[in-house]
Amino acid sequence: MTDRLYLLNPDWHDDAGGPWFCPPGAFVEGMLSFYPALREQLLITYLDHPRPRPPVIAEVGEDHQSCPLLVLDGTFDWPDAETSAATGRRFLQDHAIAPYLAARYGISLPHP
Repeated sequence: MTDRLYLLNPDWHDDAGGPWFCPPGAFVEGMLSFYPALREQLLITYLDHPRPRPPVIAEVGEDHQSCPLLVLDGTFDWPDAETSAATGRRFLQDHAIAPYLAARYGISLPHP
């Protein structure tokens, strides 16, 4: 199994206007551009902004639809991961994704 990353497509609109992009998602996209080999090691799915987000719900349940979201494949132990009460899968969201990717795939950490 492969770690699965869910990101939002840019240029979406909501009640506050738009077009928007997701700042934490842009952070992860920046890491992917610095380390393009990650794209080959992760299963990456891009989603539209409106909820519900069925692929994410299937992975971690309705309570955790925020993106970016990384569902761990379970072969690399990571103590900071959350566990979905709905599915039992372990996952990370937003900036918690970067330290895991650095430890698992050997890329650099973001500067503190």
